[in-house]
Amino acid sequence: MPRDDWELKPEELRAVYTPDELGFETTAELASLSEQVIAQNRALHALELGLGMKDHDFNIYVSGQPRSGRTAMIRNYVEKLAATEKTPPDFVYVYNFKEPEKPRALQLPTGQGKVLRDDMDELINTLKIQIPEIFESEDYSNRREALVHQFTQERNNILKELDQRATEEGFILNISQAGMMIFPGRDGKPLTEEELKALTDAEREELRQKSNALHNEMNEALRKIRRMEKEFQQAEKKLDQDVALFVVGHLIEELVEKYQGQPEVTTYLKEVQDDILKNIDDLKRRPGQPTPFPFPTPEPSFVQYQVNVFVDNSACKGAPVVVEGNPTYPNLFGSIERKAQFGTLLTDFTLIHPGSVHRANGGYLIINVMDLLKWFYSYEALKRTLKEREIKIEDLGEQLGLITTKTLRPEPIPLRLKVILIGNPWLYQLLYSYDEDFHKFFKIKADFDWEMKRTPDHQTQLLAFVQGFTEKEHLAPLHKTAVSRFLEYASELADHKNKMSLQVGELTDIIREANFYARRRGHDLIMGEDMEKAISEKIFRSDLFEEKMQDYIQEGMLFIETSGAVVGQVNGLSVYMLGDYAFARPSRITATVSLGREGVVAIERESKMSGNIHTKGVMILASFLRSRFAQDKPLTLSAHLTFEQSYSMVEGDSASAAELIAILSCLAEVPIAQHIAMTGSVSQRGEFQPIGGVNWKIEGFYKVCKARGLDGSHGVIIPRANVQQLMLKPEIVEAVRQGKFHVWAAQHVDEAMEILTGVPAGRPLPEGGFEEGSINARVDQKLREMMELVKKFMKEEEGKKGEE
Repeated sequence: MPRDDWELKPEELRAVYTPDELGFETTAELASLSEQVIAQNRALHALELGLGMKDHDFNIYVSGQPRSGRTAMIRNYVEKLAATEKTPPDFVYVYNFKEPEKPRALQLPTGQGKVLRDDMDELINTLKIQIPEIFESEDYSNRREALVHQFTQERNNILKELDQRATEEGFILNISQAGMMIFPGRDGKPLTEEELKALTDAEREELRQKSNALHNEMNEALRKIRRMEKEFQQAEKKLDQDVALFVVGHLIEELVEKYQGQPEVTTYLKEVQDDILKNIDDLKRRPGQPTPFPFPTPEPSFVQYQVNVFVDNSACKGAPVVVEGNPTYPNLFGSIERKAQFGTLLTDFTLIHPGSVHRANGGYLIINVMDLLKWFYSYEALKRTLKEREIKIEDLGEQLGLITTKTLRPEPIPLRLKVILIGNPWLYQLLYSYDEDFHKFFKIKADFDWEMKRTPDHQTQLLAFVQGFTEKEHLAPLHKTAVSRFLEYASELADHKNKMSLQVGELTDIIREANFYARRRGHDLIMGEDMEKAISEKIFRSDLFEEKMQDYIQEGMLFIETSGAVVGQVNGLSVYMLGDYAFARPSRITATVSLGREGVVAIERESKMSGNIHTKGVMILASFLRSRFAQDKPLTLSAHLTFEQSYSMVEGDSASAAELIAILSCLAEVPIAQHIAMTGSVSQRGEFQPIGGVNWKIEGFYKVCKARGLDGSHGVIIPRANVQQLMLKPEIVEAVRQGKFHVWAAQHVDEAMEILTGVPAGRPLPEGGFEEGSINARVDQKLREMMELVKKFMKEEEGKKGEE
């Protein structure tokens, strides 16, 4: 068959969008996309189920490719839903008067957390002023003076009675700082040692008995005085509490009445009142009083009466939506800070800070799973939180054994949260397979597609998204010429003429860049030339490596022939992936055949420079050779294949058809046209199977041929199945239209052989063999001759052994 039968028409090489067929002049005429989610019905159905079910275990894993706009789309979708839901309550931490190391968490209606804090701050300010004032008042001084006077008078009466009794018995009562003493005396003076010795035994015995009796009376008096002192202290404390209650009581009562519908708060307020009265001695000091010591006088502490507004939802309109970009343990689950004081690290409940889990509680938390897995403790703690359904604030340093000092144990907060993880499909499969807890807590998978079919509905959605994006970013509207080029670019990214890419990041970036060139040129609209400039500049910024490779080819450093014909040599096409850029270049594939029994040997495989898929492709083409030519004879050949000037790993089976044709060329001794390159994998039946990167491969060979001068003979052979993926550059399409370049689509290796050699491949004959003069007939004949030679050599070897 002539080559023209397999050649593609220019219209088959690219999807073209005509500006006049769009039905508008600029995108400003279009309505914006309300959902901000384009052609993701599968994902939307999953989100509706996952977000609608309030079960704790039905959290969501959003699966999709990077730069697909997943995070922004999910956030917009969830925020719209959250705005219709109830705003969760506030949470505050307060001092626990019974167990100070375990601060209490109080739940309050939305916006009431700050109100309670302000009320307690006002109470503290009042206490700071009024308590010292009232204890310095004349009324308090008089009442306390009365207590002191009564106590002093009663104590003096007891001492006076004891002194009189001692005097009557001939003793003297001595009261000093060291205590009270009773010793014998006469005329108000103590007896001397000589006077005591001068006493008779009977007088000394009488004196001793009186002394014992008086000491008993003195001890009884001391007990009375101590009891009176204790009663005085109690009366003084009761007075202080009564005075303080006069200041605090009505304030606390007002607050209790204000929060009467919240039992936890009223209980706390009563505990505050009891603690104030209990510690009134510490609170009635005025701060800043001078002391004779160089150290500052500690001021009265009112910290225990403060309120730490932990979660404040007063500004939320609906349920909160939190996107955590750095999910470290403290960022997720909060932290307990410490402050240095006199060389010691101290903390209290006011230094407890919330994490994003607390802020999102009652709503939605969005995390990138790759960011989460970078922090192992964060992932484990998140699962534990979902399992226990409460949020604990624990010191990570203490868990790791880095801190041994005693720290706070804040009361956990009940969890009511929907977690949304965003990641790629590979991570989902890993977590699902190797983490036994993952599927228990993330039961909904929302798969985001990376491309969409080219339909009028999808095109409308995409352009509505573009309109909303340009409005939001304050960019110039797109003219219809720019829109048509933009839609073509979306198909180029999808690598398919009948599909468009959903890589939102790439699409929005090119709009921003086109807007830059439009502004620089003074355009009010983004024109087609601005969009084309942005696309070409984006390629130019990244194609340095490709340019160097092309230079090496033109300089003869890389051997590529684009004219003539050579036996056993084919121009294959190799793709290079450089992260943000991909391109292809022709690679010389050569084959040699000889007598032997090794079969097909890939030099790359033997040198360990090829991957498993390439090895599989070589084994398949070897199977094809046996299937076609070894039905009536054994294959007695050694065929060696290699990618010339290849110094890195070779992977993939897209060159297996070219490798097979190189071997057939050697066997048939038919030269292969070097002005044609080819790509495609081959099946055991010789079918041409589709491959990836077809557009890059055609463009790579086109650039080499263009640099050397297109003469109308150059072209590329591709699998027929890849025709639907063609989105070649307009320059290549025009070259094909002018007959300077060609693209052929083949379905079988026989068709590719005919295009490359101009010789019929040859069909099998009913009686065996192939059509005379065909390539297959020549190959079959060559293999038969090789078999006969092997048989001859074997007989000669057997004869030599017999003679010996």
